[in-house]
Amino acid sequence: MLKIWGRTNSLNVQKAMWAVGELGLAHERIEAGGRFGLVGEDWFVRMNPNKRVPVIDDEGFVLWESHAIVRYLAAKHAPGTLWPTDLQERALAEKWMDWAQSMLGGPLWSVFFPLIRQPPAQRNQQQIRQGFEGSAQLFAMLDAALAGQDWLVGGRLSIAELGVGPFVHRWMALPVQRPAMPNLEAWYRRLMERPAYREHVALPPS
Repeated sequence: MLKIWGRTNSLNVQKAMWAVGELGLAHERIEAGGRFGLVGEDWFVRMNPNKRVPVIDDEGFVLWESHAIVRYLAAKHAPGTLWPTDLQERALAEKWMDWAQSMLGGPLWSVFFPLIRQPPAQRNQQQIRQGFEGSAQLFAMLDAALAGQDWLVGGRLSIAELGVGPFVHRWMALPVQRPAMPNLEAWYRRLMERPAYREHVALPPS
């Protein structure tokens, strides 16, 4: 059986778990990381020397890095749907995955972490403001890309959504006044219609 190490409030674990949910895979999830620890244990470090979650063990095949896990599971279990088989469609989907990881992560974290995980007295308001402005610019790019289409690539849910969608939920869950982005908001509503997204991603921010 597929084993997954990671805690439910980790954005990267949520990506892997959303993939598992969409694919309907039998699995066992083991709490790890954050307050659950384990990531510094010798046996865990042998699986992932980065000491981070998620990590999967698929019948003896061990893999870490959330987007690598999503790609692997989608390619194995859903070629032609979550995993585009058209080379150009897959390249576009992977582009959005990499964009989310490399561009969105930093500015969004600089808003999410202080507003959700820090007491007010410890918050750096300039950092929050800069993070919010940077995040808003990036999400505006996503809003523009979604104009006239329901999904990012190929007219259906794909690995593009699995890579980007968890970031969008955090953005939508922040206690801030966001600029109107109608295409992004409609896309988020479509994601919220999916049971696996609601179960594994659309959780109260923590």
